[in-house]
Amino acid sequence: MRGMDKKLKLLTYGCQMNVADSERMAGLLKQIGYSLTEDLSAADLILINTCCVRGTAEDKVFGQIGRFKTLKREKPSLILGVAGCMAQKEGANLIKRAPHVDFVLGTGQSCEVARVVQSLERERKHFVDISNVDGQTNSLDATSRCRSGQVSTFVPIMYGCNNFCTYCIVPYVRGRERSRKPEEIFAEVKQAVTEGFKEITLLGQNVNSYSGGMTFAELLRGVDKIAGVERLRFMTSHPKDLSDELIAAIAGGKNICEHIHLPVQYGSDKILQRMNRVYTVEKYLRLVEKIRAAIPAVSLTTDLIVGFPGETEEDFAETLDFLRAVQFDAAFTFIYSKRTGTPAATFDNQIDEETKHRRLDALMKVQNAISLEKNRAMLDSTVEILVEGASKTDDKIFTGRTRSNKLVLFAHGSERAGDLIDVKITQAQTWLLKGITL
Repeated sequence: MRGMDKKLKLLTYGCQMNVADSERMAGLLKQIGYSLTEDLSAADLILINTCCVRGTAEDKVFGQIGRFKTLKREKPSLILGVAGCMAQKEGANLIKRAPHVDFVLGTGQSCEVARVVQSLERERKHFVDISNVDGQTNSLDATSRCRSGQVSTFVPIMYGCNNFCTYCIVPYVRGRERSRKPEEIFAEVKQAVTEGFKEITLLGQNVNSYSGGMTFAELLRGVDKIAGVERLRFMTSHPKDLSDELIAAIAGGKNICEHIHLPVQYGSDKILQRMNRVYTVEKYLRLVEKIRAAIPAVSLTTDLIVGFPGETEEDFAETLDFLRAVQFDAAFTFIYSKRTGTPAATFDNQIDEETKHRRLDALMKVQNAISLEKNRAMLDSTVEILVEGASKTDDKIFTGRTRSNKLVLFAHGSERAGDLIDVKITQAQTWLLKGITL
């Protein structure tokens, strides 16, 4: 275990921010001799980076932790660690529930992972640190990243959230908003370009409230000017903070993609108010009109929650009407999940599971029809795609994405991951397009 040939099995659950955090932790562990492996039996260290936004995410983690108990018994030297949002939320309770877990690191302490693992290599004992959730920016040297993927990569620009939506656990496990300095972000983007990445996605719980010494629009323009960045994306935007300046930056950008993920969460003013989203349906619709007027080719996607406490059939009908009015390109739909510690968990009129699932099915039926119609409108058009590589199910089929973030499948010829090519759309499905290269 003291050599430089130790193996790390890294499991990541949850959002893109967790992916970026995992890459940083893998980079730090690489510096003390750990290389990534997919073979569980070969692992000297298993690290689970967790999510707790929904109960299903927590259930998956506890399931994995339970399965690793046998591995620990068969290989006593194996180190098992849990990091991320669920680690922050549960703390020492994770070890009480699963004593075979060696360490627990909260979201503010992920930069300490190498030091903790080295300590456990010397002396095996339980270690828990969920402190400093508000004070750590995780601003690590860009060279300490073990980036996944070949073409696209994530660059966090800020951490935490100040919005306190009543259903959301994020402010409690990620802390208050902290923005990285622009020079750190620019340096990381340049490093990623040097490593061969063509597409950069700037990350934050609410990128629109970036406050690192310039506005988010100014930061976006700055990254857009960096040589080698061929596509630039960002997520996530809160509707209450999306400015005219940002819309203008996207419209006038060279490499800034025409795609905005703009979570609305619901289509009824009553429920939006109960969620503490601090905007109305009318304000959101006006914002959509403004975006589409400035960026005609824009693709709009969103998040929607069904089954929020107090939701009535009338509220749900308003949401379906709202969907038909906006015409999103796609929507990520979720059943409300009660999170202990959030205000909504204590609200009256919790919705039963059968009703939640019925409404989710109805919501998806409406949105899927809209998504299919949007994609069919692209038939016979020619689009530029950034080639991502071979399909997971067929190495003769390659995948890529349009600037508007639509997935395109095509028969592989001489194309390579990272190429920008033109494709004629010949088939349209709900979630993807198929085409032929030109």
